[in-house]
Amino acid sequence: MRQPPGFESARFPDRVYKLRKALYGLKQAPRDWYARLKSFLLKSRFVMGSADKTLFLLSRGGNTLIVQIYVGDIIFGGSSHALVSSFTEQMSREFEMSLMGELQFFLGLQSKQGLEGTFIHQAKYTRDILKKFNMGDSKPMTTPKLQTWRLMLMKMGRRTSHRQAVKHIFRYPKFTPELDLWYSSDSSLSLRGFLDADHAGCRIDHKSTSGTCQLLGISLVSWSSRNVALSTTEAEYIVAASCCSQLLWMKATLSDFGLRFSRIPLLVDSTSAISIAKNPVLHSRTKHIDVRFLFLRNHYEKGDIDLFRVVSANQLADIFTKPLEFDAFMHLR
Repeated sequence: MRQPPGFESARFPDRVYKLRKALYGLKQAPRDWYARLKSFLLKSRFVMGSADKTLFLLSRGGNTLIVQIYVGDIIFGGSSHALVSSFTEQMSREFEMSLMGELQFFLGLQSKQGLEGTFIHQAKYTRDILKKFNMGDSKPMTTPKLQTWRLMLMKMGRRTSHRQAVKHIFRYPKFTPELDLWYSSDSSLSLRGFLDADHAGCRIDHKSTSGTCQLLGISLVSWSSRNVALSTTEAEYIVAASCCSQLLWMKATLSDFGLRFSRIPLLVDSTSAISIAKNPVLHSRTKHIDVRFLFLRNHYEKGDIDLFRVVSANQLADIFTKPLEFDAFMHLR
């Protein structure tokens, strides 16, 4: 270690400085900044989210202010212009902060707000990444081939097949640079989860591939695609537990806004996975599943979730598990 340039001490050249305050950019800075900001917001009568500890809410005079923190960035909005302006002035007095105006860019996402709802997209990021790797003039692909994606992610190397896989990843966004996620202001506030598994679909290790997606009304909120365990039933049951966990987290977060949900529907296209979740009787072939994912059945019995069968043609999570024909892909998308 040595003293930083411009701050060398002629009297103590062999000593170093002891840090008394977290500096921006150091590893402990985000934690200290969050603790400082949290303390200030709680003193200002904000309420911390029960599930999301970076979410803060303030209710005053029938109006609500919502504050979401991400390290040094804060997104906030409310049902009253006066409440929003008051918060802006309050934060500017307490901290050295800059008001960036209406949310348009955040963490690589672009936002376009209107009275009917909000669009979220990554058009600029898509164009920039295509330009960076000289793929701006590449031939577009109308559908992503998930098997090709996984081949690249799992066995990255210098083979021709891997290079083609990477190119395919770029060619699908080239076809859909302006594709948006749409969050309608008229959407009903109901939670649903879709889940599916493709048995032994991975070409590398022959594992099953699971997919889940969670919706608030008609709006897609979260999704996942990953490799999971052995049999079709086990894969479906495990992904049902994962989907259940995500929905319960969303339920807890939305409860902070005064929204209440009883039995959240999980839509599955496997009757055997549904039977395991609803059947309290164990046998040797399902005991290991039950030990690891017992909470799925518990939450079904408590009335937090319910399981329904959906035909594969309408299984939204199918899009996250396997390559689909163009018509089926466009229907689900």
